[in-house]
Amino acid sequence: MACECIHITALLGHQQPTTARLNRERVISEMDFSRMCPKYESSIDIIGKKWTGLIIRVLLDGPKRFKDIKEQIPNMSDKMLTDRIKELEGLDIIVRNVYPETPVRIEYELTPKGKDLRVVIEAIQAWGERWMPAP
Repeated sequence: MACECIHITALLGHQQPTTARLNRERVISEMDFSRMCPKYESSIDIIGKKWTGLIIRVLLDGPKRFKDIKEQIPNMSDKMLTDRIKELEGLDIIVRNVYPETPVRIEYELTPKGKDLRVVIEAIQAWGERWMPAP
């Protein structure tokens, strides 16, 4: 069932991210801010969870092994990374690829659904560049 709060699926799901970026202001003007949208709430529950956005950001660079993800997010425990990866796999945002080599190689990468989050991650980065103080 389509959400009545906004009709954005065609914009983000079926057009190039560049086009989505160009149309972002038009899309925002179509949002109904007078009530909470269940799809928005569900989306924020996923990407707003601690560490999730960082994992997605790392994987936007391409497939990575567990140790490579961990290297880029050193403050996250192995258990938390494992839990988040499993959760994102269950949501079809990340896929786990096993390569039958010796030793076995396992890589994680974004699915098309996960890759569609690029515009979201880039928008958060742009906002951070503008508004967050330097560390």
